[in-house]
Amino acid sequence: MQYDPRQTNSPPAPIEPTGFFTGIQFRPILMGVVVDTIATFALISVYYAFYVEPGASKGAAFGEDAAAYWATGEGLLATLLLGALGTLIGGFYAAYKAGMLEMKHGALVGIGSIILGLVLQAGTEESALPEWFMALSAAAAIPAGALGGFFAEMFKKGTTGRHSAPSGR
Repeated sequence: MQYDPRQTNSPPAPIEPTGFFTGIQFRPILMGVVVDTIATFALISVYYAFYVEPGASKGAAFGEDAAAYWATGEGLLATLLLGALGTLIGGFYAAYKAGMLEMKHGALVGIGSIILGLVLQAGTEESALPEWFMALSAAAAIPAGALGGFFAEMFKKGTTGRHSAPSGR
């Protein structure tokens, strides 16, 4: 049976785009930023205690002795990668908890991490990190969070066999 549009009495509904914040849940995003921050500090502490100075306490990674290491090229690269991994973990958490629009929730965790980083940097007199590093960290945060959201979507599909609502791709 073919569809005949003349048979309906009402006109079709107009096509309207959804808003950017339609379907966004802010509690998982805020918790994702918290998870991102905790995961980043934990990853940096474990990295320093096991790789840089084996046997050191996990709190030694944030002392004045460790500041010299974190200012080197290797330390900056490790901080960038571990920070991006922390943001990926936070994006995964937020996207999994939100249950829909996973990549968007993950990317918003990256934006929240950038905002938190800027707020924390504003509290200090002068940053020990170079400006190019701060810009690169900010540029990596949103894709890392979105990748965490992508992994959450893939994880959900793999465990339940369900597909979530389209995430604007």
